[in-house]
Amino acid sequence: MMNPAFGQEEVWKKWLETAPPVPEFKPPSSLHEWEKQRTEIRQRLWMLLGKLPERPKNLKIRIVEKRDSDGYRLEKFVFDNGAGDDVPGYLLLPLNASAENKYPAILYCHWHGGQYDVGKEELFRTNAVCVPPGPELVKNGYIVIAIDACCFGERNGKGPGGVGEKGGAGEMTASKFNLWVGRTLWGMMLRDDLIALDYLCSRPEVNTNRIGVTGISMGATRTWWLMALDERLKTGVAVCCLTRYQNLIQTKGLKYHGIYYFVPGVLNYFDTEAVVALSAPRPLLFQSGELDEGSPVEGIKIIESKARDVYQLYGKEENFKSIIYENTGHVYTPEMWKRTLAWFDEKLKNNKTGLE
Repeated sequence: MMNPAFGQEEVWKKWLETAPPVPEFKPPSSLHEWEKQRTEIRQRLWMLLGKLPERPKNLKIRIVEKRDSDGYRLEKFVFDNGAGDDVPGYLLLPLNASAENKYPAILYCHWHGGQYDVGKEELFRTNAVCVPPGPELVKNGYIVIAIDACCFGERNGKGPGGVGEKGGAGEMTASKFNLWVGRTLWGMMLRDDLIALDYLCSRPEVNTNRIGVTGISMGATRTWWLMALDERLKTGVAVCCLTRYQNLIQTKGLKYHGIYYFVPGVLNYFDTEAVVALSAPRPLLFQSGELDEGSPVEGIKIIESKARDVYQLYGKEENFKSIIYENTGHVYTPEMWKRTLAWFDEKLKNNKTGLE
């Protein structure tokens, strides 16, 4: 009897080789040509994300709770995203933050991890980060905002399938619904993040010239996509999930990412390196584990090389940094957290972006 595994090891190669070829991302040699290419790539990203509803022009925010907590002020809010869903979130502010005493701010993006009940509560837990990131960031001098992504936290069971579909089932139904109406769940998640950014920028206590974004895993992917799409974000730190899609296919790693994450047609135009390059020349730090199977190291190295080429066009090579930690998997270590704080202190608090 033939071994059922015979001939199966390289099936990915047949799938990839018979699919439309992925165009190689080649940064041009001049900054002028790159700026033109940059505009085209960003426009293509918006097209690939689908027919997203326009973000609300007059955002209505309901503050449902205010309280002081251990040296900072916490506000819980809800906004209507204009697409059939109320989005709850938290805003954490230093007690002396005001219109006269503005602070830098950070958009915090929670992870996935199959933890659909957690969402924005990650700010106060150690489920993903080695410390509760919300209180730690605000105590270090930042205003912090975080929302529940679609299907997470208080939005778990509030997708098109209703309360009978929670967790992965709800996420799958939300993905199907969005595909039917010509858009992606990923695009809708990023859209909610950008509405949260709209709200953050409207707050008089925020120094809108010093806003960063960060997260681990799904939160990391949100980080570098948001940096690619919106110039209001001046710097970012992404931990894990620096994933080059072709290498993920080659290492049989598609199973490490949920359906929410996939954007139809993206490989007809470019791979991850083109998206990451859109952050240039703004400071961007990646921290990855060598053993993280959802982010093959071979792919990370290609992304690093291509992104650095673009940062060099601006003469800002120091603004791109990627660290691969040996013998480390899909985790947020104390050393990573220390580097995250140091990066934000330098780039936001001290405003040393090299772009003044």
